[in-house]
Amino acid sequence: MEKLVIFDLDGTLLNTIADLGNAANHTLAELGLPQHTLDEYRLMVGNGMRKLIMRALPEHLAADDTFVDNTLAAFLDYYAKHIDTYTKPYPGIPELVSALAAQGCKLAIASNKIQAGAEKLAQEFFPNIPFVAVMGNSPLYPLKPDAAVVEYIMQKAGTDRAHTIMVGDSGTDIQTARNAGIPVIAVSWGFRPRAELTSADKIVDSASAILIAATLL
Repeated sequence: MEKLVIFDLDGTLLNTIADLGNAANHTLAELGLPQHTLDEYRLMVGNGMRKLIMRALPEHLAADDTFVDNTLAAFLDYYAKHIDTYTKPYPGIPELVSALAAQGCKLAIASNKIQAGAEKLAQEFFPNIPFVAVMGNSPLYPLKPDAAVVEYIMQKAGTDRAHTIMVGDSGTDIQTARNAGIPVIAVSWGFRPRAELTSADKIVDSASAILIAATLL
């Protein structure tokens, strides 16, 4: 049975933090609210766009569902128009996914990003990669760390847990893999500190190291 490698998107395949942070700051500025540094946004992302907005807002406004809804809508409108201004693959990632595909591995993306955004970035930066699935935030499946999206991808790929690996940059990705009963490789170049990654089966510091780690797990 062919091996399936499921990648997180933001912080794993692509460095998206500048576009996410700039879109959030633009939205906050339009509301006359305090903004944040890109380093601060690194700890706000990873659990869906609504959670990002809630974390970026002052606490009293984050508790107002209607205000959050309106702010999220404004953020998504701006972000959709600027989603790829600064976003780019991490070093070695295009070569990595091409090598895995050439070796016969099935590849997929499981992200908490909005579905349309995940699809747009996957197509733009990896146009020749035949992903089994590109899964973002949609009404059909709960956000990670719920394992439902991983279960769906495995079913679509026709692979089982013994032949599936997840690759991500956060505790959310690690917990997703644990909930799905599959091994997980954590990348050190993403948005979260290394201390958050210690429960992964393997931590790698370069894209090329994933090729080696994927064959060992």
